[in-house]
Amino acid sequence: MQIRKATKNDAGGIAKVHVISWQETYQGLVSQEYLDSLKVEDRKALWEKGLSLNAETSPVFVAVNSEGEIVGFASFGKERSGNFTADGELYAIYIRKEYQRGKLGLRLLQAGLEDLLKKGYESMLVWVLADNESRKFYESLNPQKAGEEVVEIAGREYLEYAYAWKELNILQQTVIEKLRR
Repeated sequence: MQIRKATKNDAGGIAKVHVISWQETYQGLVSQEYLDSLKVEDRKALWEKGLSLNAETSPVFVAVNSEGEIVGFASFGKERSGNFTADGELYAIYIRKEYQRGKLGLRLLQAGLEDLLKKGYESMLVWVLADNESRKFYESLNPQKAGEEVVEIAGREYLEYAYAWKELNILQQTVIEKLRR
């Protein structure tokens, strides 16, 4: 499995993972009608724009299988709200269900951490739905709970947690140790 920085040409593959991952991960949490309404074409346009405008400030890393198909991605950048002491943020990390549980999330996270550290970031925040089972992935990396808020998705409200790591170099060491196991 190859991990590399995404280019504009990866927008379609990222969009496909984004939609499929939402449909797999949030089934039973978010309304099925909303999940069924998600379209790769819509997400592709958003990712093309994002990868063109923000490639350096908000890098995206992709996981590519041996057939050249994107099966996961993670995007990073500056903390967006300004309400937390963290300067960096993990905006999204999505992996197709069949590729989960093989340390791919750790490898994508590691790529992003290296990039953030090179750019001088010192801390990082991530938002995750409270009812999302993937929350345990973040919790296994020893974050501090930094806050919570209610978000609306398809007309329903959901509780979301903010997790923060105050020292990226310590988080990076934790990730490296987990990858060695």
